[in-house]
Amino acid sequence: MMLLGSLLAVGSQAAFAAPDWSKVPKRDIHVFHPGVSPMEWVGKKSDHSGTAGLKKGETCVGCHEEKGALNFDFKRLAGKDMEPKGAPKTMNYPVAVQAAYDASNLYIRLTFKAPAGGADQSDKENEVKATVMFPDAQVQLANQAGCWASCHNDARTMPGADDKKTKYVKAGSYQLMQWKSAKGAKVANGSVTTERKMDGGTLGAQAEGSKSGDTYTVTFTSKNPGEGKAVPFGIAIHGDHSTGRFHHVSLGYTLGVGADGDVKALKQ
Repeated sequence: MMLLGSLLAVGSQAAFAAPDWSKVPKRDIHVFHPGVSPMEWVGKKSDHSGTAGLKKGETCVGCHEEKGALNFDFKRLAGKDMEPKGAPKTMNYPVAVQAAYDASNLYIRLTFKAPAGGADQSDKENEVKATVMFPDAQVQLANQAGCWASCHNDARTMPGADDKKTKYVKAGSYQLMQWKSAKGAKVANGSVTTERKMDGGTLGAQAEGSKSGDTYTVTFTSKNPGEGKAVPFGIAIHGDHSTGRFHHVSLGYTLGVGADGDVKALKQ
């Protein structure tokens, strides 16, 4: 979904005790270019064959992930109807996700190769942005659809939409943390709440990122949400200087903190 407007930048804080990532299992999550498929499209049965399943409580992952890969019709997603401006050369790729926690903090590490060949290079400062979003229980389809509830057909970079309108939700809120690759841009925290409104985030997150060859590694550190919880989340990668909807996003997954989940955080 689209990059939020003015995010609250967070300065450097005291260093955290980083996990031993060599001992933390990896779970590949494939991100994909969604084209113009906002929440309105997802909920329209004539456009999206999975609408009936969602109304029954099925998850997007349960329908679209098979043997660790996505079963989308990528030719359709790259077509003019679903992507009128032009699809990226790479429609989907894996992001290795690792998670760990201790008494105070949750650590999430993303490792990925962000491909070139995008159709939009509007962000001149940042080659890459990496975002993790957490919906609360009041967000529509919070446990089923990841960040889709915050993406609408009237938000910026959608065809004919308002360039000043960013993410919003009808109920509840998303907390997010984002790392930018530009020099000096460490991390931003924010929240998506009701239409046209964005407040400061409460995650108190830090982020560190690096690039080795063609591989990015981004590590987020935020408050521990509480042991014994399975937390819904989604990720988005803006690669090749892209902005707005011209990103690659995940479906909705769960992060188990001392609990079962699609990604299980290892206790340190």
